[in-house]
Amino acid sequence: MSRHSVNENTVPSVRKAFTRKNRPQGGLAASSILPMFMRFRDAESWRLEFYAAVVGCGIDDMEEGACAHMANILVVDDDKAILTMIRRILEKDGYNVTTVSDSIKAGEMKTDLFDLIILDVMMPEKDGFTLCGELRGIVDCPILFLTARSEESSLVQGLCAGADDYISKPFGAAELRARVAAHLRRERREHFAGLVFAGSRFQLSARQLVVQGEEIPLTKAEYSICEFLARNHGQVFSKEQIYEAVFGFDGESNDTTITTHIKNIRMKLEKYQYAPIKTVWGIGYKWED
Repeated sequence: MSRHSVNENTVPSVRKAFTRKNRPQGGLAASSILPMFMRFRDAESWRLEFYAAVVGCGIDDMEEGACAHMANILVVDDDKAILTMIRRILEKDGYNVTTVSDSIKAGEMKTDLFDLIILDVMMPEKDGFTLCGELRGIVDCPILFLTARSEESSLVQGLCAGADDYISKPFGAAELRARVAAHLRRERREHFAGLVFAGSRFQLSARQLVVQGEEIPLTKAEYSICEFLARNHGQVFSKEQIYEAVFGFDGESNDTTITTHIKNIRMKLEKYQYAPIKTVWGIGYKWED
């Protein structure tokens, strides 16, 4: 097969190159990606293969929803038909998708709980650029624009407002899935500067929990418990699971210490009337803010 030729074996060949068995852990290096990209760049689905390879998520992973991990996605567009289409595409990959057709309403939502946000550019009352600028002060998740090709010249404004990428209309399901998976995978690899909730903020690099502008004087173990639960917002963990996540399998104590640590954390947060750690009787604990 010549360098630029494409036949019925092209896509399967590229697909095989990116399976779990052949893909190095953590994704492919640029030196590995580029030769394959150049060889198959005329293939109809090259963008899907390319995006998946860059983020270390194979095509078989994407088809099985392995890249989704139940991520929460917000889609804002005044065209309800597009909202329905995007929701159906992304839900097949296992994402939790919230769709909103009113940009004003979207700006009033608790958007810091979403892992990725997709905004249409041209919307009545409040356009995507304006909404993006407002959201960027609240969230640090990826924001993608949906834009008509005639609007691409104005995208500099949107990128300056804090957007991470854009998808041109009309777009295919494969490209949408690939771009969403790429940004979510990249976010999981990166170390966030902070986690933001309604009543608190985690400064991850400094290992600090800030409530109402004040740092809470937590011990190392107490902070680790809070961060673990907060990173898995809404998910219930037993004392055993929390202990293993924080102290490891070779910890010198036992899981009953988790009860004591959580009691101390609650006491320190009580003065702020802030109680994000909820007890789920008979099961364990969860972070809910």
